[in-house]
Amino acid sequence: MMKPSLLPSISAAMFSFVLSVAMPALAAEHSHHHEESTMTLDQGKKWPIDESLHTGMSGIKKLMSAAIGDIHHHKFTVEKYRNLADELQGQLDYIFKNCNLPPAADGQLHILLSGMIQGVEQMKVHENARGGAIKIMKALHAYPEYFADGNWQ
Repeated sequence: MMKPSLLPSISAAMFSFVLSVAMPALAAEHSHHHEESTMTLDQGKKWPIDESLHTGMSGIKKLMSAAIGDIHHHKFTVEKYRNLADELQGQLDYIFKNCNLPPAADGQLHILLSGMIQGVEQMKVHENARGGAIKIMKALHAYPEYFADGNWQ
């Protein structure tokens, strides 16, 4: 039996591996290009976060980590996409209700979350639901590049 202290490291490594393998393949299939605001750093530094942002983003990552294999292999049903969208919406609602960032950081967060919101909506109506999942994965990939979440794995 594995030591419990190794489980978070192994889980993080598996998520990183799945993300690195699945993202290019999924993104290659994503044909919609939307004009989006470009995220920026805070004078070369990552934006600050609060605990509620970490909690919500970690919840989103956990949900997507559990689903990405079946999504990648086209095994996700309409019902699974709707259920996942509802769970993701709960995490987004938590972030919007509890997150309290400085205005400039909040503005950058809204850019990041706008792609997730679009992805959730696509998954709810099953209009290119897989493309919606790709938007969420792209935002998860961008999150640690722009936000100083020291507990992100």
